[in-house]
Amino acid sequence: MATAFLSFPEQKNLLLAELKDRFGISQKPDAQYGDLIYFENINQEDKKILPYWSRTTMLEPFTFRFESIGEAASKLKEIQRNWAPYQFTSFRRAQLIQEKLPYINLKDRKFPVTIPQSPIGLYTLLDNNTMIASAKTTSYLPAGTIRFIEDHENPPSRAYLKIQESLTMAKLLTGCDLPHQGQRCFEAGACPGGWTWVLVGLGAQVHAVDRAELAPELMTNPLVHFQKHDAFTLKPEELGELDWVFSDVICYPERLLEWIQKFLDYKPDLNMICTIKMQGEINWPLIEKFAEIPNSHILHLNYNKHELTWIHV
Repeated sequence: MATAFLSFPEQKNLLLAELKDRFGISQKPDAQYGDLIYFENINQEDKKILPYWSRTTMLEPFTFRFESIGEAASKLKEIQRNWAPYQFTSFRRAQLIQEKLPYINLKDRKFPVTIPQSPIGLYTLLDNNTMIASAKTTSYLPAGTIRFIEDHENPPSRAYLKIQESLTMAKLLTGCDLPHQGQRCFEAGACPGGWTWVLVGLGAQVHAVDRAELAPELMTNPLVHFQKHDAFTLKPEELGELDWVFSDVICYPERLLEWIQKFLDYKPDLNMICTIKMQGEINWPLIEKFAEIPNSHILHLNYNKHELTWIHV
């Protein structure tokens, strides 16, 4: 079965390594179109080959020739309503095709945002008259991508974008409510406060723990209780009642998994979002242990680097 994986920008080598090391796919791609990696014949039985480093995957790709922009748009509209482009060439022509398709939002989003659970296809121009497309993909995001309108003045670090995306995806995947007024969050390794800034902006209380203080405006925020401490040495029962636990701490995945398990042993229905920071080559059997935790989702976010995000809701 033909399959095409769209890697995250500048992370194609990580996707190819994941296909080989995690799924045992050592064959070379039949074609590569920018960040789109195409295999003519790959075992996609039960749709189990869903790599984290693919922002979206074409499950049933096909190619066709067309003579005009209108013809290309009509062909796509005959199949379904929603389509998003990924382009590595013929950018202007792709833009003109997209303008003839039903509207979808390709702009940067204002957080918080709700992503509709509507099927969305993906297409790519290979040249001015040839297109590869797939109505079935693995993401509700246009081309598997979400970007937020950035605030360059108020957040104490750009890490705030990562938690905005994490919470958006948690809501999309599970339908959960975002942290809100009346809820209490614990953030490990909170300094300088990018994640805390987002959480208090939603109205939640935050118990922020780190060895270094947060940005001054957060230290005086009445919704923030700061504790100077090594967050990973605190026991869940010492923290009081919690609704959410967050961690973007740089630590070995083994230690993070052990820490997560302590919290879930104490309160199995606790909502948690943690970044799994990779140390060199990825230990895929270890990542599978995170995935095996009930009610878990593992994603590579658009705002992740060499890391994955674990969501438990």
